Amino acid sequence: MLSRRILAGTALAALALTGCSSNNNEDADGGEKLSGEVKVNGSSTVAPLSEAAATFYREVQSGVNVSVGTSGTGGGFERFCKGETDISDASRPIKDSEIEACEAAGIQYKELIVANDALTVVVSKDNDWADCLTVDQLKAIWEPNSQITSWNQVDPSFPDEPLKLFGPGTDSGTFDYFTDEINGEEGASRTDYTASENDNVVVQGVAGTKGGLGYFGFTYFEENADKLKALKVDGGSGCVEPSLKTAQENTYQPLSRPLFIYVSDSGVKKEQVADFVTFYIERIDDIVTEAQYVPLTEEQKSTLQAEFDALKAAA
Repeated sequence: MLSRRILAGTALAALALTGCSSNNNEDADGGEKLSGEVKVNGSSTVAPLSEAAATFYREVQSGVNVSVGTSGTGGGFERFCKGETDISDASRPIKDSEIEACEAAGIQYKELIVANDALTVVVSKDNDWADCLTVDQLKAIWEPNSQITSWNQVDPSFPDEPLKLFGPGTDSGTFDYFTDEINGEEGASRTDYTASENDNVVVQGVAGTKGGLGYFGFTYFEENADKLKALKVDGGSGCVEPSLKTAQENTYQPLSRPLFIYVSDSGVKKEQVADFVTFYIERIDDIVTEAQYVPLTEEQKSTLQAEFDALKAAA
């Protein structure tokens, strides 16, 4: 998956030549060389971003093993609050129950916004009837106990084509965000759909089903735009397509969202973890561009640096 996002060769070489960290850990020409592990786990939506950061970081610190797992936002927080990981990728903010679990384990952390995203509703390329759905239509499709099983039940002008749904599992932050924004309650959803924490399963299911419909992060759509069609969404002000521009301008409503990493205080006490996150922040524009996400605004970048500085000072 990463190989399709990271531009090989010149991009890596260029970043390696310019990349540095606060510890002056540069390339083979000099500087302190670190070792050890950095353990990252969580959201499959955020994983490509952390994978990109890890790939670039290895160019300056080849002795550090940065592992990025994808057990979903909820699964990632479960491990994080047990002290099993240093960094948790998340496509939603941490829940109260997860905060309590971290507090019980004595784990403190900082929430860092590292990119923006446009949660994207997709259909098959064979779908030639739907171009835009309203939030009310999406709710009618996805709300608990929905009885909609055909496209003509969504809109009488649509054909009598079976509607088959694909989406993230309940451990996914994408699931939490979508259900909250569309159905009005986090976790409220019909259950008779093909669910997976692996977004590639959703891609394959929708692409292979004429009447298929699913949702996931914008970067997964971009990667699979040759076989999927993104629907515009009408949040009350007309149909708006998901894009980098509409996500950053916050006009793609209500499915624009920030993406997070959570860094533990115990993790940042490890030199290699602190150095990796420092590198992540210093190179955030390059990393976000390479991973094909929506860049941070200048205000978000200032907040990102300030929050990480506060974590380091308290650790």
